Amino acid sequence: MCRHLAYVGPAEPLGGLLVTPPHGLYRQSWAPRHQRYGTVNADGFGVGWYAGGDPVPARYRRAGPIWADQSFADLARVVRTGALLAAVRDATLAGADAEAAAAPFAAGTWLFSHNGAVKGWPDSLAPVAATLPPGELLSLEARNDSALVWALVLARLRAGDDEGRALSETVLEVAAAAPASRLNLLLTDGSTVTATTWGDTLWYLSRPGGGTVVASEPYDDDPGWQAVPDRTLLVASRTEVRLTPLKDPGETASSDAFVSSHTKEPRT
Repeated sequence: MCRHLAYVGPAEPLGGLLVTPPHGLYRQSWAPRHQRYGTVNADGFGVGWYAGGDPVPARYRRAGPIWADQSFADLARVVRTGALLAAVRDATLAGADAEAAAAPFAAGTWLFSHNGAVKGWPDSLAPVAATLPPGELLSLEARNDSALVWALVLARLRAGDDEGRALSETVLEVAAAAPASRLNLLLTDGSTVTATTWGDTLWYLSRPGGGTVVASEPYDDDPGWQAVPDRTLLVASRTEVRLTPLKDPGETASSDAFVSSHTKEPRT
């Protein structure tokens, strides 16, 4: 139900992360290797990126498949960035929201994407939606599950939660209301990447030349790619990746809970 990728690190062209790799997000739009649900991600795409000195990201989103957009091909070739979030979409339900339904969603310095689906949407989340501040439902960018999940995350961020807590608490709340949902969330502010695994695949790569990539699946066969366990919160910077377990609603505390950290050692 979508593929997504985020990156923080040394500046490089968008295409170096999304188009040029042999199994990059561009190719994953029609030939993903690890996608468990759906086969073609042609219901829209988007990329958000940060320019030097400007904390507010730019976005380019379209309702059609990424491979059919020649304007994006030009952008990807020449635009350079040190941080981005991009996604190709396989819609949960067909709708009329066009590019407004395509990730990344944005607010202030944040970019957000949801890979998955909310079980029983929209009825299952009606009680949760009712907890949002007045006016939030009317300001949703699109009428889909991802837009509502983003509204729930954003409400927590605006209330003062850090990125990790905002994502993890949202996942647990939605999973309790709609069991069997798939909730792989991805969030960046241009300096860090925060993500969850909940029902679908996620990988990360600490690049030898610097920087960290977090993606639904590897964009090449580099042996440095690491699979993230299901039910995990990931927080990554340019030099460090930290993994913490997420507990299923109703599950008792486990004695084998893990906290894993990977720090890139400087090369000499």
